[in-house]
Amino acid sequence: MTVTATPNYQLAGLPRAGFLPRLGAATYDALLAFGVYALAGMVGLAVIALLQHWGWITLASQTELAIALQQTPAVHGVYQLWLLLCVVSFYCYFWSRSGQTLGMKAWRLRVQHPNGQNLSPVTAVARCCWSLLGLGNLLLLVSSQQLALQDRLSNTEVVQLPK
Repeated sequence: MTVTATPNYQLAGLPRAGFLPRLGAATYDALLAFGVYALAGMVGLAVIALLQHWGWITLASQTELAIALQQTPAVHGVYQLWLLLCVVSFYCYFWSRSGQTLGMKAWRLRVQHPNGQNLSPVTAVARCCWSLLGLGNLLLLVSSQQLALQDRLSNTEVVQLPK
């Protein structure tokens, strides 16, 4: 059974959010993303310690785990990929589920397609990649259409919800 999201025409045509509301929401979300990053880091280090204890991986040195991790490029790369995946998943989950992260809810912002439809998980991942760690929002300062780089490249928009 295939479930298709129907457009929400009540949310289509809302005014697009400018730079300052997006910056406020991004600041709030950065604090939450840092928490996700820290939790993912603890889980990742625990898994690496267990794998090393069981003899499934061998780190470059037997000193402190964080130092040994940096000296073992393959394991370090997988660990960094894990952290990135967790933070990207945080944003993509909220964007594709409700169109709002917690910071966006606080600032009454919503990311959506121009017809009001929620983002698919694939579109949310693409939007994350195109945002260039938030630098894509700088385009808002010179854009008359209030579209950031990630909005243009993923056919999305961030709208200001009414009170």
